[in-house]
Amino acid sequence: MASLNVGNLGEYLREQRRTAQLSLRQLADAAGVSNPYLSQIERGLRKPSAEILQQLAKALRISAETLYVQAGILDERERDEVETRAAILADPSINERQKQVLLQIYESFRKENGTAPADGTDTADDQARTADDD
Repeated sequence: MASLNVGNLGEYLREQRRTAQLSLRQLADAAGVSNPYLSQIERGLRKPSAEILQQLAKALRISAETLYVQAGILDERERDEVETRAAILADPSINERQKQVLLQIYESFRKENGTAPADGTDTADDQARTADDD
């Protein structure tokens, strides 16, 4: 995991807040954090937890993964994988079996292209699905 890049995160949050036409106080209220705390995050003085980032993302109506990347918690490639998996799992037009097959094909392509663990280790999603199957 990369170290938190709070300066860039703060600038990014401020930009997203302004784009959403929210005041600092409005975003703080919507995210359930204090106004001074949010101000400190935006100025790069505080390192928010993943949970706080998720609350801010929800209030801003943006992807939490986007904020995780900005904070250095998640790298860009991991975010792309998470979003692809989420899109497949959220598709109502295919059944659960089809989703699992599609995810297996996706993972095999990632391994073939050298972008997934080739050592046979399961991702957290794989482990969760295995636990659900038990």
